[in-house]
Amino acid sequence: MPMDSSPENPQPLRRVAQGVEQWIARLGWIWVEGQLIEVNRRSGSATVFLTLRDKLGEVSVSVTTSPQALDAAGPPPEGATVVAHLRPRYFLRSGRLSFHCDELRIVGEGMLLARLEQTKRMLQAEGLFDPRRKQRLPFLPKVIGLVTAPGSAAERDVLENVARRWPAAVVRTAPAVVQGPQAVEQLMAALQRLDADPEVEVIVMARGGGSLEDLLPFSNESLVRAVAACRTPVVSAIGHEVDSPILDLVADVRASTPTDAAKLVVPEAAQEIRTLGQVRDRLRRAIGHRVQRELDTLAAVRSRPVLQAPTTTVTIHAEQVAQLRERLRRSANQRVAAEDTAVHHLLARCRALSPRATLERGYALALAPDGHALTSADQVGPGDHVRLHLAEGQLTTVVTSEEP
Repeated sequence: MPMDSSPENPQPLRRVAQGVEQWIARLGWIWVEGQLIEVNRRSGSATVFLTLRDKLGEVSVSVTTSPQALDAAGPPPEGATVVAHLRPRYFLRSGRLSFHCDELRIVGEGMLLARLEQTKRMLQAEGLFDPRRKQRLPFLPKVIGLVTAPGSAAERDVLENVARRWPAAVVRTAPAVVQGPQAVEQLMAALQRLDADPEVEVIVMARGGGSLEDLLPFSNESLVRAVAACRTPVVSAIGHEVDSPILDLVADVRASTPTDAAKLVVPEAAQEIRTLGQVRDRLRRAIGHRVQRELDTLAAVRSRPVLQAPTTTVTIHAEQVAQLRERLRRSANQRVAAEDTAVHHLLARCRALSPRATLERGYALALAPDGHALTSADQVGPGDHVRLHLAEGQLTTVVTSEEP
């Protein structure tokens, strides 16, 4: 019932708030549809705070729920469309209106996104997205494997760009259905057939854009595991830039579009020729600089005096040897002259002491027959032979008489 009130007879605020609380309590539980735009989990809290927004109108409400009720739904990713079992609640003290949810269900694309999120987390926990297990693409693959729908725009984009960029490359196509119930089986068969071909050096899985449901085969767990098990590098070129199937995470390289995949797989011939020319020019300049540097070094070595006049050192040493020889000759001559003078002095002394000098003055040396020098007349008698030594020659005489 409406409350009577006037400026002279206003109603107490508590009574109005109690009336609002009683009226809201009579609404009970109700199923509502909305878009989940925010999920706020607080560590250690038994309550999760959600924000639901109407899909068409600018209306959003705050919702509380339990972690168990939220996790039972997937958990739902932000932006998913959900159906929630709500009961409105009015807090008397703060005058705030809130909703409590005891059951949450994901519908439409939200359900698909939740399932994909679960699969993604499981595969990530197994290490299939680890960058260390990804293979490098070959620089110039001779044979390129292509898994795509026959006659599709994706196939045409890959073939045309590969032929334009590197005409020598060969593209070996393995056709397969890219959507529908048979897509996963055919995609896996085509992938395994190309992976078993020893000539195929890289595999491109390409498909044009599409809805989330159209791209579901490329998020299939079996196909993702088959790509992870390939020995040949795999390039994922699914949809457009905004599309991100799980295959993009496990593939060795992700391309934003099929055209981009062709650019990643083979280089552009014209650009490689230009790059090769630049490298050749840099190499020629580097070799020229190295040769010039060595020539400069050689010229510096040749300019040294020892190499310009190699006999200079020999000449200097020859002059030194000649000087030493002349000094030795003079020293030897001086030594010989000194010794010659000393010999002459000794000879003169010897001659001065020699009896020959006396003999040359007219004296004679008398020797007895037995060869002894006579110093007294008593040493011989008449008839004895006496030998006389003169300065020049000898005489033998006979003693005829003696005088004391």
